[in-house]
Amino acid sequence: MARAISTKSLLEKKYKNFEFDGIWLLVLGVIAKGGFWLIYGNEKNGKTFFTLKLAEYLTKFESVLYVSAEEGTGKEFQANAERAKLDPKIKKLKFIEYIDLENLKAKLNKRQSPKIVIVDNITVYVNELKNGQLYTLKDEFPNTTFIFLAHEDNKEPYTSTAKLCKKLAKIIIRVVGLTAFVSGRCPGGTIVVDEKTAMLYHGSQIINN
Repeated sequence: MARAISTKSLLEKKYKNFEFDGIWLLVLGVIAKGGFWLIYGNEKNGKTFFTLKLAEYLTKFESVLYVSAEEGTGKEFQANAERAKLDPKIKKLKFIEYIDLENLKAKLNKRQSPKIVIVDNITVYVNELKNGQLYTLKDEFPNTTFIFLAHEDNKEPYTSTAKLCKKLAKIIIRVVGLTAFVSGRCPGGTIVVDEKTAMLYHGSQIINN
């Protein structure tokens, strides 16, 4: 059961923050580590490409584990990594195929465990995250930042678990036409993943914005 705290205790709480820079600081601001992020969108719109670039950037701050639960780490995923021009010298970014939730938790309980976990895709874990398990995951690992990817249905995250994740998420990113639209508990804004493709999809106004 959660313990009530005084106003003084609330105001004196300290947090470890991500000290972003550049476009990331502009749209994300200064965010406390831990909690949930959600990235969602239709297929072939640049979700994985954008997330791989984000994953690489986040290694500036913490070690990152990318769980490619839906696609695996085969040829197609390798091609995505090549398109994203990931730097092979970065050792703080690791990839793994589907791992069940209990084994993932065991991995996160080890010393030197990653503090950022990207789960691609939340649909694969829909049964394992039912019945309050999403809340449990957040409570068990308060200092770990979980970034979930989700499919889209009618402009909203697909599955009830993904919709709950959106409600809990501090950062919400919808990827459309190789453009990331950022909202949530942050300044918000857009990040153009690929300028030429984004202009074809959205028109030149997206670049001007």
